Amino acid sequence: MTRRAVVLSLLTGLFLTAMSPAHATGYRYWSFWDRTAGTWTYATQGPSTTVPSDGDVQGFRFAVSEDSADAVKPRGTASFTAICAHTPARDGHKRVALVIDFGTAADAPSGEKPPASRTECAVTPREATTADVLAAVAGPLRYDSNALLCAIAAYPETGCGEQTSGKAKGAEKAKEPEEKDKGPSVGLLAGLAAVAVLGAAAVWQTRRRRNAP
Repeated sequence: MTRRAVVLSLLTGLFLTAMSPAHATGYRYWSFWDRTAGTWTYATQGPSTTVPSDGDVQGFRFAVSEDSADAVKPRGTASFTAICAHTPARDGHKRVALVIDFGTAADAPSGEKPPASRTECAVTPREATTADVLAAVAGPLRYDSNALLCAIAAYPETGCGEQTSGKAKGAEKAKEPEEKDKGPSVGLLAGLAAVAVLGAAAVWQTRRRRNAP
């Protein structure tokens, strides 16, 4: 095999590797979100310890994610005014808007179909936690022995934060209309950089042979 053929083979291999999606282990679970200034933020506490205020918007999304940085945000209407427009305030109580996104069929456990996403305006005592708020409008809830939220409105019927087989990272996010294109992946850029370096080396070798006495 000539040196040029070897270089071309390396270039092809690197390019195909860079174009291949990265696979990683994911977990199927309900993620918990707070809505602040029109933006979803991953909650820093669990629903059993968070005490929302009157007028807050909180969300839950069922999906397969690697971790909190990879978690997928709830979809749909997320405005307190829109969700609680027809729910009057009550003395000594608070109103909390909830966005409950049951996810996609791709993220559903085997044999289960996700219900349609929904919004709820819960009216609860002021001291109620998010878990109390959720139970008031979207029961039954299911928890594991470590107080991890496993099911909302009985979905899913089984399982709780179980590990799933490898999934192309970003495959779910690519389907989300609210997510913007974040540009080429780091792997792709690194692969293209390597291709450029090897390409330059090939050109240098060719010129060297031509200029050799």
